[in-house]
Amino acid sequence: MNRKFLSGNDALAYGISLARPHVISAYPITPQTIVVERLSEMVEDDSLKAEFIHVESEHSALSCAIGASAVGARTFTATSSQGLLYMAECLTYAAGGRFPIVMMNANRSTALPWSIYGDQRDSLSQLDCGWIQAYTQDAQESLDMAFLSYYIAEHPHVLTPFMINLDGFHLTHTYEVVDVPTQTQVDEFLPAFQTDNKLDLEHPRNLAFSTSPEHNMSFKYKEHLGMLNATEIIKEAEKHFANLFGRQYSGLVDSHRCDDADYILITLGSISGLCRNVVDKLRSEGIKTGLLRLRYIRPFPNTEIAEIVKNAKAVATLEKDISFGNEGTVYTNVNSALQKAQISIASSNFIGGLGGLDIREEDIRNIFVHLQTDAQTVTFIGIKEDNPCTQN
Repeated sequence: MNRKFLSGNDALAYGISLARPHVISAYPITPQTIVVERLSEMVEDDSLKAEFIHVESEHSALSCAIGASAVGARTFTATSSQGLLYMAECLTYAAGGRFPIVMMNANRSTALPWSIYGDQRDSLSQLDCGWIQAYTQDAQESLDMAFLSYYIAEHPHVLTPFMINLDGFHLTHTYEVVDVPTQTQVDEFLPAFQTDNKLDLEHPRNLAFSTSPEHNMSFKYKEHLGMLNATEIIKEAEKHFANLFGRQYSGLVDSHRCDDADYILITLGSISGLCRNVVDKLRSEGIKTGLLRLRYIRPFPNTEIAEIVKNAKAVATLEKDISFGNEGTVYTNVNSALQKAQISIASSNFIGGLGGLDIREEDIRNIFVHLQTDAQTVTFIGIKEDNPCTQN
């Protein structure tokens, strides 16, 4: 195990290189570019044995990854924001074809107005495309998720593409001390990619075909089951990971001081670190608060959320997303989990960080103050009622 001072982008690139991908298809876009730059350097200096293909667009990057996966190659690509949206046509091809591609997405606001700064509207807009979606909190988790993702995606009971989401700039460009495992350790954890879902001259099969309505729904149902199966395979992967590397992850969610909490904040991504600090400070002031971090949004942790918050007085969902004309997409999913479990609890939705706007400690404190009023609202952090945003 080596200790290095790495950004989230660098950590992710190190993790991917240790997973030994066969093909890397790359197109640059801020704030993701450093990932594919680092991987290109590793291929150039021969420390990574892989085909590095610099394509002409994000659409081509994912198309290339699909083609490589279709012949049994372990593949990687990366994107962000409008690049992910440009890939949208290919996302469903990868998922429907059961190609276990791993892709990093550097969360970034979508146009217009044009912005290079981070929110999570890019990835959350693509939840229905059939990809596993994980949201990392720090550089260490980003590195570890690189080879965990291949273990999960390539499992024969899953065979589902995997999107690793890192908050743009807040995580991609922030440096931290990271433990980097050895190649021998990762090889012991992650077996070589083996699949029957590939083009093979010795065993011919039809891939990426058309179907009639009577068969199409069956394929979609199998795709859905693969996603649901990922829940147990995530647990299996993390148990195996902990035995080898000594770091324990917690499945679909990560809870902090929720056991006896009256007020629980639900969020995802790098903002969780600040939220955890606020929870600890409020606890020292005698206020029973807790934090529930959603590590995965697909598959969605319905059961875990319901179990953790069932005894709370109120919950709030904080997210960097808005489904225009309604509410935050994460909030919609959280409320669905509570309804299915028949849990009646006051819940509020806080929208923050759009376009990279800072979410401050004071903002998080105010969320917990709001929860104590038992109000159920959708609130935009940083927007004043007497000074609304206008468009000319």
